[in-house]
Amino acid sequence: MYHPKLLIVDDVWSSFGSANLDQRSLRLNDEATLNVYGKDFAKTQVDLFNQDLQRSRQISFEEWQARPLLDKLTDWFASRLGSQL
Repeated sequence: MYHPKLLIVDDVWSSFGSANLDQRSLRLNDEATLNVYGKDFAKTQVDLFNQDLQRSRQISFEEWQARPLLDKLTDWFASRLGSQL
């Protein structure tokens, strides 16, 4: 699974990568963040984000609560491993 983080500042500075701001990411995991200074690159990232947003849909709290029991159990077990994930 790839879950990158993206930050764009003033439409000119982009920072993206896999690192989280937690002790595990900062000390143990082999994660990286790339910083790019440039308006063209930042605009491309904004455009890609907007394309992704158009293909997404909002999930209501009611939908979340009505998810299948197997999903709820999987989520519960995964939450027990939170410090290791």
